Amino acid sequence: MDFHALLRVIHITGFAAWFGTIFATLFLLKTLEPGLTGEKKQAEEYSLLLRRFIKLETKVADVAVISVLLSGLLLAHFYEGWHPWVFAKIGLIILQIALTMGYIVKAIQPITYPCDAVKYRAWYRLFTISFSMFGIVLLVTFFLR
Repeated sequence: MDFHALLRVIHITGFAAWFGTIFATLFLLKTLEPGLTGEKKQAEEYSLLLRRFIKLETKVADVAVISVLLSGLLLAHFYEGWHPWVFAKIGLIILQIALTMGYIVKAIQPITYPCDAVKYRAWYRLFTISFSMFGIVLLVTFFLR
């Protein structure tokens, strides 16, 4: 068995799963927006659904992030070497996690439902942060290396 190929598959699959959980959350939030910004009874039901989804999505995303980090470190150690691009990618992934978690704590957790559309836009700013960081990581990984 080719350990290098296995690590690359794990790394790419983990990154795709992480990216996919973000897209799934975006689509769900876009779908739930009318209910979460509308009447109180519907907002209560939708917020329960959102919390349940976020709990499950977080489990998938956590496994994906951990697999990306571990497989990336193993690839660097055994195959790529510890050159500046590896450290740049590590730094970008850590920055992405820090920015995302910081924004969630600051802007997303305080939201109560129903909320107005202006407050709900905080969700879309979160996705702007996430997708921008994914784009930068992919740019560094595939085009600037």
